[in-house]
Amino acid sequence: MNRQKHDYIVVSFSGGKDSTAMLLRMIELGEHIDEVITCDTYKEFPAMYRHLATVKTVVESAGIKYTALRNEKSFDYMMLEYRPENPKGFFGKYQNLKGKSWATAKVRWCTKEMKIRIINGHLRELSEQYNIIQCVGIAADETARLERKGNREKNKRLPLAEWGWTESDCLKYCYEKGYDWEGLYEIYDRASCWCCPLQSLKSLRSLRTHFPELWEELKEMDAKTWRKFQVNYSVKDLEKRFQFEEERTRRNLPIRGKEFYSELKQRLSA
Repeated sequence: MNRQKHDYIVVSFSGGKDSTAMLLRMIELGEHIDEVITCDTYKEFPAMYRHLATVKTVVESAGIKYTALRNEKSFDYMMLEYRPENPKGFFGKYQNLKGKSWATAKVRWCTKEMKIRIINGHLRELSEQYNIIQCVGIAADETARLERKGNREKNKRLPLAEWGWTESDCLKYCYEKGYDWEGLYEIYDRASCWCCPLQSLKSLRSLRTHFPELWEELKEMDAKTWRKFQVNYSVKDLEKRFQFEEERTRRNLPIRGKEFYSELKQRLSA
């Protein structure tokens, strides 16, 4: 006879405004939570790591299990050193390339290897003993994410959507509770991995301006790998572009338009 599995409530906690609001509010409401899981990508902002540590104390003080997961292989190893045991496909054709290099829109290996695979593996282990109910922090105004098939499965619960909380509601709630990520959300709309090549030029300008030490690390990473950081720019190219923008801004000249891009092209090719 098969023993019926008991429900096991797991809260997925990235450290961002939405998952933080969801977790804190669930605790505030006295909702039952068996475990909070977070997954370290190795490339979060320093302020995010401090935020995670602060929330961990709140979770554990409430008597809830807090599990910090991460790939045993670091981001730098996967990006710069990784080689499959039996090369095939892309790696089979290009034997001299090392590491997975920068992610692209079509090949987001970092999300898969540093988060999804690790989290799913942990949930699979738990599911051998329990019926897992996973709480995920998707806000009520994130319509596209709410409609994804994977987020509509019966073992998923979306508390923010249940409550009608938007992304702005989540940030407001966190600020009211004293969580401010040391100003990250005053700089970025989303506080994800600082080295992501899929972020906007606006975000990259902010990284260079507000976190010069991380910008220098980004340049070092880019110099060690084989895939271009973005389709149109290496990090070195971006440094030239941003310097050129600053020069023109000081001269009250536009940083858009035919003239700007014509001269930028010359600088990048020099």
